[in-house]
Amino acid sequence: MHSEKIVLRLAERITKSGELSKSGGDDLVRAVETAKKAAVKLECEEMMAFATSAVREALNAGDVLARVAEETGVELRVLSGPDEARLTFLAARRWFGWSAGRLLVLDIGGGSLEIAMGMDEEPDYAESFPLGAGRVTRTRFSHDPPSRAELVETASWLADELDGVHKKVRKHGEPNHVAATSKTFRSLARLTGAAPSAAGPRVRRVLTDAGLRQLISFISRMTAADLAELEGVSSSRSHQLVSGALVAQAAMRALSLPELEICPWALREGVILRRLDHSNGDDHTEFMTGVTRPGVAGV
Repeated sequence: MHSEKIVLRLAERITKSGELSKSGGDDLVRAVETAKKAAVKLECEEMMAFATSAVREALNAGDVLARVAEETGVELRVLSGPDEARLTFLAARRWFGWSAGRLLVLDIGGGSLEIAMGMDEEPDYAESFPLGAGRVTRTRFSHDPPSRAELVETASWLADELDGVHKKVRKHGEPNHVAATSKTFRSLARLTGAAPSAAGPRVRRVLTDAGLRQLISFISRMTAADLAELEGVSSSRSHQLVSGALVAQAAMRALSLPELEICPWALREGVILRRLDHSNGDDHTEFMTGVTRPGVAGV
């Protein structure tokens, strides 16, 4: 019915000591307050407010959450990594339907990479890795564009981080359909020739390993400012594009995936769908680990 976004990039605002910065906390409070006002204006009957990896892994998460609650009256619930993967998987399952068979889903966020696979609406395998595009940009790159050494070392590091994931996934069988969600994958697919968003959500869009390899050789030599000029790349995310591409490539290669299909639904839709599944209950039943109240906004 309505959607609005505020770019916070919290995964990039973690200090060297592992805490969310003061400015990051300030912006988080303002974003939650803005979302709350929008929900009130739209006469939402319930609000589900949740946070993901950047808040979850900040060493001062407790203080940050307490401050948000005190200053906005909104209690942010923190999703666990596996729950992120499970809820994103649910959204992709509902989008592609049962005909997709055993479904493998990948999602790249600012702070983490989620991988899940299964035959049902609850995946048999669901795992979260601290390999988000924003996090990799913050921790691995110090040049714009990244130096050749940074690119090579980061690609090798990502391969090591995902070593063994193939065995974990394949233990549950071979996927019949492979999907990817998130802005990162959508942007990468668009830059390799997929239809623009104006074509509508039902148009099939794919990202291939060959196309991604060629794209990386091109964008890795461009500054963030130049990348922001490319179609389908926002100025707020352009500096994360190379990191996101390297994570996508590492995940696809670790899982031996020559191609994946872009799914327009992701975590937000998964949270909403799970809540709707429980809407016939007598009360607001807890429906995921770490989240105990219904909601509408995501951080």
